[in-house]
Amino acid sequence: MITLTFIKELLKRNISVELLCLKESRIHIEACTSGIITHPVKASGYVHPFTVMRVAYLIRKGKYNLIHTQASKDLWIIVPALKLVKSPIPLFLTKQVGSFIVKKDLLHRYLYNRVTKAFAISKVIKKNLVETTPLMENKIELVFNGIDTHRFDPEKADRRKVRKEFSVKEDELLIGMLARFSPGKGHEEFLNAAKILSEKYNHLKFIIVGEASRGEDEYANSIKKFSEELKLSNIIFAGFRSDTADVLSAMDIFVFPSHSEAFGIALAEAHSMSLPSVCSNSDGVLDIAVDGQTALLFKTKNSDDLAAKLEHLILNPQLRKQLGINARKRAVELFDLNVIMNKTIELYKKSLRN
Repeated sequence: MITLTFIKELLKRNISVELLCLKESRIHIEACTSGIITHPVKASGYVHPFTVMRVAYLIRKGKYNLIHTQASKDLWIIVPALKLVKSPIPLFLTKQVGSFIVKKDLLHRYLYNRVTKAFAISKVIKKNLVETTPLMENKIELVFNGIDTHRFDPEKADRRKVRKEFSVKEDELLIGMLARFSPGKGHEEFLNAAKILSEKYNHLKFIIVGEASRGEDEYANSIKKFSEELKLSNIIFAGFRSDTADVLSAMDIFVFPSHSEAFGIALAEAHSMSLPSVCSNSDGVLDIAVDGQTALLFKTKNSDDLAAKLEHLILNPQLRKQLGINARKRAVELFDLNVIMNKTIELYKKSLRN
């Protein structure tokens, strides 16, 4: 979805874009539906000479100004193809996820030396690139994933719609998290904190938005079973929702309990919606949330600390309001899609001038 959003924004700016993608993949189907020019290829594993030749032909024929890939694995196709046609065009790489494998051997140096610039979506990913790849730090730029702050605007969302749907009263506080059901997202800590707080306050409701990741239905069911074991009668499992802005607008406090996150789009969107947040003190969260200014940070995996920070916000409506104001301001200044696209295009232009 990030790649498709990126392409659409470039097209809005009258920049011609074509998409190289795996045939019959989700992004291929979505791109075709959106009218984006696509070049589907087949590629499994790391060695695929026929695909390299196909891409080399496209590069020679297309006369592109630059190539931008969103996955380091694509370098195994793109770099040999560029070398094959002796193309000097800039090659950009966006790194979305960290790696635990050190890739500084001769073959990886061959691949990464061809990269003009690498974009890291957070400081922790930038550090990971330096530690695990041959890239020098001066080749790495910090470029956050962008969000649509016009869409995620509390003035435009309908706060009452979702609250009415789930029978949340005006005098009740709705505390929520938005994440796919996958281990490490912090569902257990969220439910434990809900149990602690529900025993002290009777005006709270909790909502979990999201669906199971592919192959993780068993985990999702275990979380719902855990909720039943805790005897939480004030928990809402909302499932997948496309009306994210309205869902966030219905909440009074947003929780981001992920154990490890490269960035955290949902947290950035919650900031844009002027929501006060309680977030785990880890990784890419620290690029978004500022403790005591836009959110309160709790010790990762610590349900008691999460409950304590939530209680502090429950008892301080003025603090909730101020954190929300600060959060919206930070989101607009740092994570707005136009800000990110302008920075990206300027880096493109700079590479072409050089």
